[in-house]
Order: sequence, then structure tokens, then C-alpha cells
Amino acid sequence: MTSRWCLSIAAMLVMAAGDFSGGQSASAAEAPQADPQHLAIGDPARKDQIAAVRLDGITDTAKNEVIDSAEFARRLADARVLFIGEEHTNGEFHRAQLRAIEALHAAGRKVIIGLEMFPYTVTKPLEDWTAGKLTEQQFLDQAKWYETWSHHWGHYREIFEYARDHHLRMVGINVPRDVVRTVRSKGLEALDPETRKHMPPSINTTSTEHRELVHSYFSADDPLHSNMPPDQAEGLYLAQVTWDSAMGWNAGQALTTPADPKEIVVVLIGSGHVAYGLGAERQLTPHFQGRIASLIPVTVRDDEGEPVAGVSASYANYLWGVPWTAQPTLPVLGVSLMGSIGKEPGKVIQIDKGSTADQAGLKVGDILRTLDGVKIDGSTALQRQVGEYRWGDPAELVIERDGRPMTLKIAFRRKG
Repeated sequence: MTSRWCLSIAAMLVMAAGDFSGGQSASAAEAPQADPQHLAIGDPARKDQIAAVRLDGITDTAKNEVIDSAEFARRLADARVLFIGEEHTNGEFHRAQLRAIEALHAAGRKVIIGLEMFPYTVTKPLEDWTAGKLTEQQFLDQAKWYETWSHHWGHYREIFEYARDHHLRMVGINVPRDVVRTVRSKGLEALDPETRKHMPPSINTTSTEHRELVHSYFSADDPLHSNMPPDQAEGLYLAQVTWDSAMGWNAGQALTTPADPKEIVVVLIGSGHVAYGLGAERQLTPHFQGRIASLIPVTVRDDEGEPVAGVSASYANYLWGVPWTAQPTLPVLGVSLMGSIGKEPGKVIQIDKGSTADQAGLKVGDILRTLDGVKIDGSTALQRQVGEYRWGDPAELVIERDGRPMTLKIAFRRKG
């Protein structure tokens, strides 16, 4: 499975087996039953139809009509919340997100940007960034970017710069990681009263269609999650529902009171939380007055190079056709690390096939010690250091294998 579907699987790995540092979504439990983009679920009026996908075009799936970005903004004139799905490591998706924000801003909307990558507890660094008070490095340090998010800052830089330059408000909408750990191990009923203030009054876990969607993202070839016992699989599902609920609710709460009809919250969030309106939107809708819309970029070719002419019309309200590009767009090493659950947080527990790590000869069980002289004591340190490289750059990785130090010469290269 590729990073295409982008549930919060990287965070699931944090809950289950440490920090994932591969820059891609991992998979879980069982083989997928169907292609997630071609499920007959969601809006009954569209679920049995196919919507066209056109490169650099936006498809209104209700009309199966391809429009431009200006018309897209006009059709969202009464929308209050817009969920835009993403592949976290795909630069083309982030470019589409930025174009949508630009179009809405140009149309006179007061855009508020809701961010999956930050919990609702992070406020001052975002306020100071959009006020122009912080340098880029100061923001990354104060917001703890690589502690809270496992993906390369470069994927989001242009969006954050646009928000700063146009003084657009940015808000964290996620929950702290320990909240998800609690739900995964003890259930939703274990949430404390303070946390429940940042969740919808009711949380729906009964949708068979949503379970079908989540199941479709899972694959049997992931050693961390294959053969998972039913109780653990249910814990992962509840974690997904927790993210959906919190991010949907906090997106709605970001609007000012009394209501300003020019405001719109644009939520940057993994596509799995947006697809078919079954994730964050479904949890928000019963508690929200106003129009909610969704946009998901779709690559016009698949990983095998075959054209993607269309997807299920119920996949999202709008589709943005983007070119296929090798993944991930920016450098990653391509390993999962033991994380905080083990004595050696830099111990490799999974290697992404074809990644830089795989090409360099890293093995499961190796312990990362330094990367170009920088100590690697977990995935945060690894992500921060890898963020300094470009594709093609060389580096020197010191590891420990079977109790002996070893130096590997590596080069950051995409999968061939």
C-alpha cells in the first residue's frame, strides 16, 4: 500500500509500535476489499456514479462538470467549512490545497486554516507565525513541528508562507497524542471532561460504511499490523474515530461568534478523514449549522502508470486532478523506529522497500546512532535532520548492528 490513502496511519504506528519515520502511510490488519476511490458508499445520489478526473481541472461531482479555481470559489460562496484531503508526502496535493486557499481568498472569503498536524493546544506559535513575529526556524522550534508531525516541513512551507503574508488565521484542530492512546487502550468512555470539551457532544461509531472505508485502506503485507487481534483492530478504529471527531468539531469551533458569513475554515487533513464524507464531516454535521464541503486531489495516473479517468462521484464534492509524482516528494530515510516503548528508540523495526534505507542496506534490528554527526535518539531527531537534505544528497549514517558500530554511506534517492 502506498501513501495515497492517508488515514492517520503514521500516528497509528506511534500508538502501536513506536514512531514511523518513513514518510509514507503504513497499512494494517487485512487485505483491502476494494480500491478506496471506487467504493459504492457515501451520498446515495452519487455513490453509483463515476466522476471524471482531469489534469489541472476541478470536478464538481454532483454535476460531473470540470470547472476552474475561480468558479470553484464561487460555488463555495455559502460554505462554512471545507475539508481538503491530502497525501501528506505528496507535493502536488499541497499545491492544490494552496491554490484552493488562494482562490477563496481572492474571492473575498476570510480564510481560516485548520491544521491536522497540530493539536488544539498549540496556539501561540501559530499566532506569532501569522503575525510575522517568528523566523522559519523559530517557528519550527517553538511549534515543535517534528515532535507533533512526522512529515517534512518543506511540504507545507508555501502554505504557511501564504498564510503569514496574508495574515490568515491558522488553528490546530487535532487532539494530543496521549488522548488517542487513551481511547485506543480504554475506549472513548475513558476521555476526561476537559478533553470532551474539544470533542462533539456525541461521537458516532456505528457506520458500517465508515468501517468499510477504513478496512479498504488496510493491507496484509504490513508486519506491524497483519494478524492483529480483533480487540487491537477495534482500538485502531476507535483511534480513527477520535481523530475524525476532534478535527471535525474543532474545525467548526474555529468560526467566530456571532457568525461572519465571509469566514470559511479550510481544513488540511489526510484524505482518509475526508473521503465519502464519512470521517470528520460525518462527526461534525449533526452539531453544525452551515454548509460543509470537501475537496480531494486525485492523481490522473496510478502507481503503475495507468490513467485514472474517474473515481466514485461520492468520494468528495470536488476533485482536483493532479499529476502523478514519485513518492515521497521530499527526502525520507524510510524506516520505522522503536520509539519510546523500547530501550533503544532508534532501533529499526521496519524498512520501506526501495527506500533510501533499503538501498543503503539497513536491516531490521539495526540501531541508528548518528546521521552526519547528529545524534539520532528517536524519530524526532531523525526527521529534523532529514529535513536538511535534498534528493541526491549524500550522507554518512552510523549504526549499531549486532553490538558493533558500522558506518554506511547513503544517498537520498527516491524509489526507482
